[in-house]
Amino acid sequence: MNLLYKSTRSNSEPVTASQAILKGLADDGGLYVPCNIPKLDKSLRELSKMTYQETAYEVMKLFFTDFTQEELKDCINKAYDTKFDTEAIAPLVTADGTYYLELFHGATIAFKDMALSILPHLLITSAKKNQVKNEIVILTATSGDTGKAALAGFADVKGTRIIVFYPKNGVSPIQEKQMVTQKGDNTFVVGITGNFDDAQTGVKQIFGDKALAEVMDKAGFQFSSANSINIGRLVPQVVYYVYAYAQLLGEGKLADGEQINVTVPTGNFGNILAAYFAKQMGVPIAKLICASNENKVLYDFFETGVYDKNREFVLTSSPSMDILISSNLERLVYITAGADAAKNDMLMKSLSAEGRYEITADMREKMADFYGGYATEQETAQTIHDLYEKTGYIIDTHTAVASAVLKKYQKATGDNTKTVLASTASPFKFTRSVMNAIDAKYDAMGDFELVDELSKLANVSVPKAIEEIRTAPVLHDTVCDKEEMKTVVMKSLGME
Repeated sequence: MNLLYKSTRSNSEPVTASQAILKGLADDGGLYVPCNIPKLDKSLRELSKMTYQETAYEVMKLFFTDFTQEELKDCINKAYDTKFDTEAIAPLVTADGTYYLELFHGATIAFKDMALSILPHLLITSAKKNQVKNEIVILTATSGDTGKAALAGFADVKGTRIIVFYPKNGVSPIQEKQMVTQKGDNTFVVGITGNFDDAQTGVKQIFGDKALAEVMDKAGFQFSSANSINIGRLVPQVVYYVYAYAQLLGEGKLADGEQINVTVPTGNFGNILAAYFAKQMGVPIAKLICASNENKVLYDFFETGVYDKNREFVLTSSPSMDILISSNLERLVYITAGADAAKNDMLMKSLSAEGRYEITADMREKMADFYGGYATEQETAQTIHDLYEKTGYIIDTHTAVASAVLKKYQKATGDNTKTVLASTASPFKFTRSVMNAIDAKYDAMGDFELVDELSKLANVSVPKAIEEIRTAPVLHDTVCDKEEMKTVVMKSLGME
């Protein structure tokens, strides 16, 4: 059966998976959602005997039904190869009674690699399937990790160019160095004088500019997105939740049908939405614990049913979560509104015009599986310190937000269900914050001295991604105001 995708904002004609991947965003500004979430057609016991790549095929074949077996397996095998430093791709580590799902073993040591390693291959295959002659221009905004992972995925991929916007003073030094040293003739990196929401809003406006799309088409270009709004990003993320449960089952750590909780540090809501999709597919997940940092717009939403971005934007030690407009939440809002595009559109227009919207009591009830929590900067640092002191295991700041929220949830509810916690970045990506949390004495050290010290403390070798940027030259130094983003795009493509 061919699974089609529809927009969250109108009852326009549904599209195939490859068309949804190519477009990224629907013409009406909506996000693509599958007309139904398919059920797994293999038992979790069968999946427990499979590799990550085999599991990925079993999940993705149900969503990407217009890809042939050969096409999909080719995309998967090109994505999940020696770029990852472990054959498991997403190993589980037990620390202090929690299963940490390490999603940072790819080329850029963050969870974005899990989806952005495959997206370029899905896009190129989709372009061929739909007889696209134009060069595909990937346009993306990043709060730190998506940018580098997308750049690494698309660098020198024939028929593509990639332009990444990031908040100039809103990412960690390591994150920035990773981006501005990116090689590849088709890569462009631009800092903006604003925050992530400014970058994301600017990108959405460029996508919605019909006149620009026509000019681009005449010049032989068309936009697509590598942000987490692309369904080609979301579906590969579903895989690792299925894989994690199956692995625990296979290792005898879970009984058949035993439920788990899942805790995810989130800003843009894509990673936890993927866990929700895994639950709908048949993975026995009880609670989806949504962890926020001090930009706790999602926590407030789950507490009150009101989404309100009218608040101070806080720069934290977990910058990938410094987000006030959680784009992927729209998919959950649409689903819980009974796939009512008009209702969802009204709420999103309210967000755009007034910066807030409120969902109904019925929708809130349908979101009962979600629990919102948040951690302060102090709680985040304390969690890194305490876990290291207790177990020797070192986690990054984003993972620590999730760990702190999980502890609060367990204390508040008495629910000690076995929990898989999405560990979204390597501590090496946020060395200063991580090392300061362990001991303030480390603050006197330089960024790369801290890297070596962390390696010693954690008894883990320095990841290749960090070694590569120690001496790499800066290749991208463009900075612009948020109002200049469109001009910069046209210049990057030689259209000005």
